[in-house]
Amino acid sequence: MVELKWLSHAGFKINFKNETVFIDPFLSKNPKAKTKVSEIRNADYVIVSHDHFDHTGGNDQGIPDAFAIAKNTGAKLVGMFEFSQKANSLGISNAVGMNIGSMSSFGSIEIGFTQAVHSGEPHGILLRGDGVTIYHAGDTALFGDMRLISKMYKPDIALLPIGGFFTMGPKEAAVAADMIKAKITIPMHYNTFDQIKQDPKKFARLVRHSRVKILDIEESFEYTN
Repeated sequence: MVELKWLSHAGFKINFKNETVFIDPFLSKNPKAKTKVSEIRNADYVIVSHDHFDHTGGNDQGIPDAFAIAKNTGAKLVGMFEFSQKANSLGISNAVGMNIGSMSSFGSIEIGFTQAVHSGEPHGILLRGDGVTIYHAGDTALFGDMRLISKMYKPDIALLPIGGFFTMGPKEAAVAADMIKAKITIPMHYNTFDQIKQDPKKFARLVRHSRVKILDIEESFEYTN
């Protein structure tokens, strides 16, 4: 069984049997987030999809939330190679730099990066553990190779941005969901700011080949294959 909790925006806490993963923990200056960085006591991996403030997070001292969580918990900070170099230069010794290409083993789970169409050294994230594969698209526009992600990795759960303006909107994200064909699709990256205000039910109505699960902030969802 895998448990996902939506932290708001593109942030998730994912509990596997033996590993706890945080993705894009934008918490400190997030008007919607309820979890505080200081409350996070346990993490094995912190994965960042790209180097934008609304995914790395940051406090009043300019320290990214992702860095603070890694430092406070001893978690490995996983990101694009250049991002990890930046983290190392700022005193995060447990940063691991990767690139787009394949899945790699981290403890009892696997992590991989995929293409994403955005800025800030973007990538999607693949997680596989306990027989479940999760695809977090990061910030991205719609692109045709989402079909290849479906074919290669067969995600059970897809986490897709629907906010528009900076990423796919509901229409584009619905096409993405139907290309990926995950068993469950969870919308993210919406309603944090006025620019990305969307109705997730509109997105759900457009999806044909996946079951859409709309989460409230801090709501958890359990999945077993």
